[in-house]
Amino acid sequence: MSLNFDPSSCVRASSKFSQCTKCVDICPVSTIKIVDNIPAFTPSSCIECGGCVGSCPTESFSLSDFSAINFFFGALEKKEHKFACKTELPCLSVLSVEHLIALALGSDEPLILDAKACACGGDSGVLNNQIEANIEEANFVLSSFSSKQILVDSLTDITEQEHEESVRDRRSFLSLKGAMKSKQDFDKAVEADELKKFELDSEVIMGIKDKKIPDKRKLLFSLLKRQKRPEVYEVLATEDVGFTSQKFVDASCTNCQICYRICPTSALSSDMKFSVINFDAMMCVKCHLCHDVCEPNAIQLQPGFEIKEFFEPKQRTLAKFDIQRCNECGNYFTYTGGVKECFRCKIEEDEAMELHENAKKMDF
Repeated sequence: MSLNFDPSSCVRASSKFSQCTKCVDICPVSTIKIVDNIPAFTPSSCIECGGCVGSCPTESFSLSDFSAINFFFGALEKKEHKFACKTELPCLSVLSVEHLIALALGSDEPLILDAKACACGGDSGVLNNQIEANIEEANFVLSSFSSKQILVDSLTDITEQEHEESVRDRRSFLSLKGAMKSKQDFDKAVEADELKKFELDSEVIMGIKDKKIPDKRKLLFSLLKRQKRPEVYEVLATEDVGFTSQKFVDASCTNCQICYRICPTSALSSDMKFSVINFDAMMCVKCHLCHDVCEPNAIQLQPGFEIKEFFEPKQRTLAKFDIQRCNECGNYFTYTGGVKECFRCKIEEDEAMELHENAKKMDF
């Protein structure tokens, strides 16, 4: 397997104001770094655990020979419900909270995970902590509408030495001292030891414009549609749900349009006249990008997340604006009262008045 990265899906490629560092924080060998505001990594240092794959809200990271969707349907077909690292998948950390909820809902048997057997993170324990946190969150969300839960148990008796050997094997470092069979092997080894950086070229920019819903969200939504609706919909604390959110927009919003233009999934959107801000919670991946770019900090998270969104998803209007034509240029703008003059024309008029006043002073 090899680690792949699609910069057009990364929220950091959409804006220099993005504060997302989830891939950096989860990497147990610190091979992922932020270079020129974009993630970069050294292929030979990657242990191919998939932690960055599971933690990325927009699925910009992937492993060449592993698909979480194929794994999901394969597990259902084989009726498998017990999983541990280095068995059917590279590491349990490759599965996000959404994947875990979907697996639990799709399985006839209780989902059992061996969270303690992971040695991919070495002494840092960063992956173990993430796996345990994902299981805890998945169980918390499941408990709000289902009797199913994810159990944690030891499935294998793997010694510490075997763990270390497995980690070494997965690294697959191409040593220059080893037996190189060809010049091609040598070139690959050299390339793998170099930091792989990514640039915002025209192809990436076009990809950023293509709004995409992550496969893990589509999978979860498909499973939820087959679930029996609870008699009472609970409201969970927003900090306890890490993969989606509900929002509101306060009065400080200027309708600058940045939030819904930059949203990677179109969870935030508007109409043809840009007179509203709409929001769909089931399309939100809680990447925080809209909050990072909002200058007046007008976009806020609701204190609670309504489970009703899982079963009765609804696009909500967070803000409405009075759109009028400018008396000067004829373009539409967000009208807040007074003279019907757009912001640009007002600036030009203020500058003209200032020049006029300066000219009058020079005449004296």
